[in-house]
Amino acid sequence: MTIRVLLADDQALLRSAFKVLVDSEPDMEVVGEAADGAEAVALARSEQADVVLMDIRMPGTDGLAATRMISADPALAAVRVVMLTTFEVDEYVVQSLRAGASGFLGKGAEPDELLNAIRIAAAGEALLSPAATKGLIAKFLAQGGSWDGGQDPGAYSDRLDALTGREREVLVLVAGGHSNDEIAERLEVSPLTVKTHVNRAMAKLGARDRAQLVVIAYESGLVRPRTE
Repeated sequence: MTIRVLLADDQALLRSAFKVLVDSEPDMEVVGEAADGAEAVALARSEQADVVLMDIRMPGTDGLAATRMISADPALAAVRVVMLTTFEVDEYVVQSLRAGASGFLGKGAEPDELLNAIRIAAAGEALLSPAATKGLIAKFLAQGGSWDGGQDPGAYSDRLDALTGREREVLVLVAGGHSNDEIAERLEVSPLTVKTHVNRAMAKLGARDRAQLVVIAYESGLVRPRTE
């Protein structure tokens, strides 16, 4: 099955470079290019895109607003957004994850990393590397222990209570940036079992994907950054 990719970036040269790279792969194709967020949302719908590579900063409707629009549209529920940032820890990254992005990637990433990100997102997983997670935690600490504009920790209390002990354990490991395979090895269970726990935790916490689970884990106080 071919992965349908939409490129959203106001820099035409960068879009061209991404298009050549993506179209060179046998399992994916670029189905549209957008220069701003509004165009990206329209093309995501008309071209039935699977994955949108979305620049976080664009004139007019930016990537953050466009991601919110995609996440709020039931007709686009299957569309996955990977945010492209100049720096891996962008000031709007946390907001973009909360808005519904499946993860983010620095524009300086290697070609293989970009292609892998598309495949991961298309498979329904979230792209949130351990390095990126550590960056988010550092941001959390720099802001004095809370995300700017985040939920009150108490807002998650009832939903956290609904988690089983194993689901909490898995959530803590997800928040540490561990992959399903790594969690499975640590808990001595199968990756499929871990995926089931992750999916159940997402459903109970109202998270769109794994990336939002990380944000919730820290906002709720379930996981606290180590300061050493």
